[in-house]
Amino acid sequence: MATSTFFIPSVNVIGSGALNDAAATIAQHGFHHALIVTDKVLFDIGVVKQVQELLAKSDVQSSVYHGTNPNPTTRNVREGLAILKQDDCDCVISLGGGSPHDCAKGIALLATNGGKIEDYEGLDRSAKPQLPLISINTTAGTASEMTRFCIITDEERHIKMAIVDKNVTPLMSVNDPHLMVGMPKGLTAATGMDALTHAIEAYVSTAANPITDACALKAVTMIADSLRRAVNDGSDMQARENMAYAQFLAGMAFNNASLGYVHAMAHQLGGFYNLPHGICNAVLLPFVQEFNASVASPRLKEIASAMHIDTHNMTDEQGAKACIDAIRQLAHDVNIPAGLRELNVKPEDFAILATNALNDACGLTNPIQGTHQDVVNIFKAAF
Repeated sequence: MATSTFFIPSVNVIGSGALNDAAATIAQHGFHHALIVTDKVLFDIGVVKQVQELLAKSDVQSSVYHGTNPNPTTRNVREGLAILKQDDCDCVISLGGGSPHDCAKGIALLATNGGKIEDYEGLDRSAKPQLPLISINTTAGTASEMTRFCIITDEERHIKMAIVDKNVTPLMSVNDPHLMVGMPKGLTAATGMDALTHAIEAYVSTAANPITDACALKAVTMIADSLRRAVNDGSDMQARENMAYAQFLAGMAFNNASLGYVHAMAHQLGGFYNLPHGICNAVLLPFVQEFNASVASPRLKEIASAMHIDTHNMTDEQGAKACIDAIRQLAHDVNIPAGLRELNVKPEDFAILATNALNDACGLTNPIQGTHQDVVNIFKAAF
């Protein structure tokens, strides 16, 4: 086995009341002026104001950038950075789901390294640690609050850039399930399926190791147990807290074992058509695992067991099929579209989407390396 390096923020606060603990910690670090990076929804419903008031109690001033798009763009990073420089901020706080976290990572990285965010596409391209970033999470899915992954849409090229860099790892992550109660059913489902995708892709990844395996399998079990409940009753605090832990575990898994073709392909759909990332992952997940089953069926069988399927009398191939069936059933139960046709994806774009997917860093650890035609065929099957 090759050497493994494990990346994670140095402080991670999870559970009811985590937000209050975070405000105190921010003050202890001696920060004076934070840039809060968020989106318009959280700004409009008053969550940003709540965080600003908590910071003010600890004598920390704050400025706000609330222009983050659902798929954050190079322009979003530039706009946020301008406010940070103008107000002389000494730290960044991201508030929201994956979109504000990724946007904030881009801003914090440029604040210390300079240049444009496009300069940092790929693996570990930055020279210096980013400006300190505290990530306060409001969804149970992307795990962006604790990873070294930053996904930014390049508006010129219509692609999502994967910036994988230890220097974008937040200083601290905060997961308070009370901030997740207001999430609508559709977002709860999409982000939950995103977390399941993280866990499964990390488990079948060529870079998996015993630490990531333990995190991935526990995440799969918790999602299988709690996602339907969280979608059906958003105020079920136990289900919300379980999903907060599950998505964090899945984040620990993929932050270190990386991902595979589901993400490499989903990034292209998001960049090309501006579609929600979690939905793209959920639609593609079973089709990519059918492709992977020729080499990964023993691992897929273990995932089936983690989803409470009795696989004792099954062959590896039967276990893999049971896993894929269980993924489809869970997606169906939380009202995920069955195929790309429903998302208005166009078959004539499959060739360029496949080309871009094969250039995405996430695909490097897929258990089987496919040809351009293989990736086109997966898109076709998922249509």
